[in-house]
Amino acid sequence: MTVIKSLATAAAPSRGFKMEPQKGYSLEMRPPPSPPPHFGLKRGVQVEPVSVYTVSNSALIPVEAVETPSEEAYDPYDNRKVEYPTTNFETWVHMLKGSLGTGVLAMPNAFNNAGLLVGTLGTIIIGSVCTYCLHVLLRCQYILCRRARVPILNYPDTLRMALESGPVPLRRFSPYATALVDTFLVVYQLGICCVYIVFVASNVKQVMDYWVQPVLLEYYMLALLLPLVLLNYIRNLKYLAPLSTLANGVTFVGFGIILYYIFSALPSPSVRPLTQPVSSFPLFIGTVLFALEAVGVVIALENNMKTPRSFPGPTGVLNRAMVVIVALYTIMGFFGYVRYGDKAMGSITLNLPPADILAQICKLIFSLAIFITYALQCYVPLDILWEQRLKRRLEKSNHLLLWEYVFRTAIVIGTFVLAVAVPRLELFISLFGALCLAALGLVFPAIIDICVHWPHMGRHNWRLVRDLVIFVFGLGALVVGSYVALRDIILSLL
Repeated sequence: MTVIKSLATAAAPSRGFKMEPQKGYSLEMRPPPSPPPHFGLKRGVQVEPVSVYTVSNSALIPVEAVETPSEEAYDPYDNRKVEYPTTNFETWVHMLKGSLGTGVLAMPNAFNNAGLLVGTLGTIIIGSVCTYCLHVLLRCQYILCRRARVPILNYPDTLRMALESGPVPLRRFSPYATALVDTFLVVYQLGICCVYIVFVASNVKQVMDYWVQPVLLEYYMLALLLPLVLLNYIRNLKYLAPLSTLANGVTFVGFGIILYYIFSALPSPSVRPLTQPVSSFPLFIGTVLFALEAVGVVIALENNMKTPRSFPGPTGVLNRAMVVIVALYTIMGFFGYVRYGDKAMGSITLNLPPADILAQICKLIFSLAIFITYALQCYVPLDILWEQRLKRRLEKSNHLLLWEYVFRTAIVIGTFVLAVAVPRLELFISLFGALCLAALGLVFPAIIDICVHWPHMGRHNWRLVRDLVIFVFGLGALVVGSYVALRDIILSLL
C-alpha cells in the first residue's frame, strides 16, 4: 500500500496561535496496518502533526497507526525534522514572553478574591498542578507518537488516540475527541479576543478621559472595530512578526513602570486580609488558570526544539520557565494586592494614576502590544473553523477569497459584540479561564494519562488515584468557576 507522509513543522508562537508550516512529501511502502489507534486527518492547532494518509480515488483517507514490536526502537525525537529549531534558551525566553499578557496584569484582582495567604499558596499550588499536568501531557504524547510511529501529535489527536486505547467505556467517545478539543480551543481563543478588546478600550479611555471630554467605553470599542478588522485581514503572520517583536520589547518597559508605582507607596501587608469568603474562590481559580495555563504554547515550543529531550525533566526547560512564571505571577498578585487592596481592577494598569504621564505611557504601551496580538489570537479559530471546515465546503466557489474575508470580519464583529455586551474584564478572564483552561490544562491531561497507561495503573492503582484527583479538581473548577463567573456577568447586566 502506497502512503504519503506529510511532514510539517511549526515555529514557536506567542500564546495561542500557529505559524504557517513548511510542507514536503515523500513516498514509501508500508505493510498493512494493524487494528488499534488510527491517525486522523490534519487537526492543526498549535503545530502541524506528521499525518499519514492513503491514496484512494483521489481522496485522503486516514491510515491506522501501526503498533509493532519495534515500537521501542522508534524515537519521535530522532525523527523530527524542524526547519528552524530553537535552542533551550530561546525556548525558555519564548515561554516567558508568552506569559507576559493580560493574565499577569489581572493577578492583583485575583488575590482580591482570595486574600494574601490563600492567594499566595493557591497560585503556587495551581501553578505546580498545571506544570505537572503539562509534564503528563507531553509524556503521553511521546508514548503515543512511539505507538503510531510519528514524530509529532497535536492535542486533538492525542486525546482521540488515547481514548481509543483506554478503558472500554471511554472508547466510544474517541470519535468526538477532536471536535471537543477544537471547541474548547476556539471558545478560549475567541474569549481572549474579547478580553483584548475590553482591555485596550478601557486603558485608552482612561488616558483620553484626562485630555478630552469623557465618553462611554463602548465608543472606544467601536473605534477599535475597523482597525481590528483590517488587522485580521493579514493572512500571513510573518508580516506581523516585526510588530510583535516591538510589542514584546515595550511590554517589559511597561512592567517596569507598574513595579515602580507598586513599590513607590507600598503599605504594610498587615492591612490586607489573609483570606476572603469561599464564595469568591472560584473567580480566583479561574483567573489564575487563565494566567498560568499555556498548554498550546508549551506543545508548540516542545515540538519546535532542537533538543526536545531537554524540555521535560526536573531541571528541564519547562520547569525552569514555570518556576520563573509562577514566581512572577505570585509577586505581581501579592504586592499589587497589598498596594491597591479591594480597589484592584481587572488590569492593574487601570489602577495607575490617570494624570501621570508615565502611567499614561504604560497604559498605551500595553494597549499597543495587546492590540497587535489580537490578530495572533484569531489565528487558531480561523484555522480550525475556516481552513479545516468551511473552506473545504466552499472550495468550488469562485469567490473563495471573498468568503474568507467575510468570515474574518465576522470573527471580529462577534468578539466585538460580546465585549460590548459584557465590558467586565475580570469576569471575562475568570469565565474563560475556568471554562476552557480547566478542561484543556487539567481534565483532558488526566483522562489521557489514564487511557495511555491503561490497564497498568501502578502499585495500588496510584496513577489512577492521582489522575482522578486532578480530574475532579479540574472538573470542579470548570463547573463551579464557570457558574460563578456567569452568575456575576448576569448580575452585572441587570
